[in-house]
Amino acid sequence: MAETRTPIDTDILISGGGVAGLTAAAAFGQAGFTTICVDPTQPVTEEAAEGADMRSTAFLRPSREVLQAAGIWDRLLPYAAPLQIMRIVDAGGESPTARLTRDFDAADLSDEPFGWNFPNWLLRRELVAALADNPLVDFRPGVATTGLVTRESGAEVTLSDGTHVRARLVIGADGRNSFVREAAGLGVKTIRYGQKALAFAVTHPIPHDNVSTEIHRSGGPFTLVPLPDRDGKPSSAIVWMERAAEAERLATLPTEEFEAAIMERSTGLLGPLKLETRRAVWPMMTQIADRFSGQRVALIAEAAHVIPPIGAQGLNMSLADLACLLKLAEEDPVHLGEAKMLDAYHRRRWPEVKAREVGIDLLNRASMVESQPLRDLRAGVLGALYSLGPVRKTLMKAGLGVR
Repeated sequence: MAETRTPIDTDILISGGGVAGLTAAAAFGQAGFTTICVDPTQPVTEEAAEGADMRSTAFLRPSREVLQAAGIWDRLLPYAAPLQIMRIVDAGGESPTARLTRDFDAADLSDEPFGWNFPNWLLRRELVAALADNPLVDFRPGVATTGLVTRESGAEVTLSDGTHVRARLVIGADGRNSFVREAAGLGVKTIRYGQKALAFAVTHPIPHDNVSTEIHRSGGPFTLVPLPDRDGKPSSAIVWMERAAEAERLATLPTEEFEAAIMERSTGLLGPLKLETRRAVWPMMTQIADRFSGQRVALIAEAAHVIPPIGAQGLNMSLADLACLLKLAEEDPVHLGEAKMLDAYHRRRWPEVKAREVGIDLLNRASMVESQPLRDLRAGVLGALYSLGPVRKTLMKAGLGVR
């Protein structure tokens, strides 16, 4: 007879061990919920290792509160690069030089920075270490979610190692091609831009002074985000969005030619840029699930929504998902995962995410424009919005997610 494994009971099963899934596991474990987190791949926690996530994440102020509640902020803070100023540069003139620069300074809102930037591979390293210290969290890397059956009374999940789990709530944090979303019968709408983004880290002779700089010309924004010094040299993470064919060409350039290209595209703001890591490339899209919840299922992060990396919105929206879901769970733990709770989650998060998706979509399309008249119009709109103090502050608060 075939061996029958006894099902494991847990409050929450999280499918997906990226930054959002690991943070969710830490947060729910810290809140007293038994939590199993699975991911089909082993986490890559060293920068030089194959498959390391070369992107960086700027956690904005509201996200810090989520990380504090999860008990992991103090672990991360020593590796933070504060973001004091968000600088937008328009280089859409005839030559690739800065013709309009506008600074949004966090000091206009409070005595704290907008946020703090971290390399994604480092976030994974610290999150995995934090989970190991939490007795309520069982992190299982190398294990995929392969089956999901839900009833009003709970969910039954099958894992790739043959384990069966009975959970009160299943959280889909398993990315843009989410198995959980599909298994729950939740549809999704996708917009593809024909763009790809390159992500890598550089050093430079001119200090960044905690200024995050987004440079617009055509093809998409070129963003320099502060990192802590590397071997005593100022360092920044770069995300360069371009038309797909151009991004692929740039990704394969010899290092010397690539460094010349990023020097030109950066308008020389920080001096010559030296490539310090490999170049990662990934496709740009906007995507939103039709619903963020189903029977005993909640979607967070890229399982629920994907946007281009503009204005540090992506993972901060994901942590806002988590904050909302965690609050609902803590308010009524007896009814965790029931329809009333999950309907409330969808109602609170979906309209907010949709509004931000529309805004980021417009900003991305504006950043892609090729024609000179449209590039001139873009610069004019930026200048006009910035010149109105109340509008400038409203934009900054909206970017932080502050009402």
